[in-house]
Amino acid sequence: MEVTNTIESNDKLDMRKILPVFVIILIDLLGLTIIIPLMPFYAASYGADASLIGLLGAVYPAAQFIGAPFLGRLSDRFGRKPVLIVSQIGTMLGFLLLGFANALWMIFLARLIDGLSGANISTAQAVISDSTNEKTRTQGLGLVGAAFGIGFVFGPVIGFVALFLGQNNYHIPAFVSAFFSLVSILLTIFMLKETLSPENKARSLTTKREVSLKGFWEAMSKPLVGLLLVFMFFQQFAFGQFQQLLSLFTLNRLGMSASSNSILFVYVGIIIVAVQGYFIGKWSRKFGEIKLVRFGLSLLVVGLVLVAFTPRQPLPSYNQQAVAAELSGGRTLPGETPPTQSLQVSLPPDGNKGLLGIGWLMLAMIPMAVGGGVLQPSINSLLTRNVSPAEIGGTLGVSAALLSGANALAPVAGGAVFQWLGSSVPFLFGAAIVAVMAVLAFTKLKPRPVEAR
Repeated sequence: MEVTNTIESNDKLDMRKILPVFVIILIDLLGLTIIIPLMPFYAASYGADASLIGLLGAVYPAAQFIGAPFLGRLSDRFGRKPVLIVSQIGTMLGFLLLGFANALWMIFLARLIDGLSGANISTAQAVISDSTNEKTRTQGLGLVGAAFGIGFVFGPVIGFVALFLGQNNYHIPAFVSAFFSLVSILLTIFMLKETLSPENKARSLTTKREVSLKGFWEAMSKPLVGLLLVFMFFQQFAFGQFQQLLSLFTLNRLGMSASSNSILFVYVGIIIVAVQGYFIGKWSRKFGEIKLVRFGLSLLVVGLVLVAFTPRQPLPSYNQQAVAAELSGGRTLPGETPPTQSLQVSLPPDGNKGLLGIGWLMLAMIPMAVGGGVLQPSINSLLTRNVSPAEIGGTLGVSAALLSGANALAPVAGGAVFQWLGSSVPFLFGAAIVAVMAVLAFTKLKPRPVEAR
């Protein structure tokens, strides 16, 4: 009987260990999700055109691509908690600089600082990996995605309130984000216990693994680990294009304004919270991570294709002249340039209004959100099962860096394709890439004994 109880307890996530880091991640992400929707307008208010806004969107993930592996390796050597605190301080400084910015270069510098120090998520994933076993790790890592979903539900709402109370002063949300970063730092200092065991810390210190690009190539050179990292990059490239281009796509196809798009983000956020906060734990125990990776890639292909073929039918409340006026100016912002003056996106005509377009898109978002929701935690869980405990932090750092690289490339490549080849092409291109990854997942990923680690 005692053995049975032990087995059952090992199959369940220990929330006493996971809850503190989940709260820290959520508070930290609230700061990020407050400011993300406002960044294009903030930059444009200082004269940035569409190309500069696209570059600004790439600065943070590109810097994170460089910084995350280094900080991940450092967390393997010196512990999760000190590295997490350092990265959170960098995030807070970036938000403060953003709040005090009075020129475009300061906005770019703020995002650069935040990106270089942005090992928050990969280090938090390492904390979760330290605190779970192989049966509960996917569910634990899924809670990181759930925190993202909750953040994207509540963050924009907090940003909207901050703008309302600050009379559309874009500096105010930046300071609010800095406050949330400060709270996350204090929570980390007083709530979080170090999870890197002395044995693994000593092993990492004596291994003398360079904190450099060498660690990146070492991870990529391992056959299964390298394949999983390739999956991580390309699924995020495709999903990142969807995230980055959704607002422009719905503007072009459905004539949706910024406020209408916020409802869509809340809708997607709720689905991701449900998948990563509840269902993924049940699914990973029942089916295993390999089947979840195959399932997630397949769903992502279906979702991208469905999104691409969304009918061009504006909402019943759509008025082309009113939306055009909203996009062309009429705002009182710091600086002189209206925020959407340089964004040349064709609007749908006033005729043929209805609910088919938005209904189709919301249906397409279900496989998109579920597929995207299961992939990251499942891939990361498989990664941790195929490296030694002393390499977990570094490997997750490489994974986070590839995510950042995909997020940096997606808006640049997707935006160019959107502009020159049409609004559907980026999603069809992404679907084709993910379809190749799905074929590789079905042919190359084979179940392995747990002991093969």
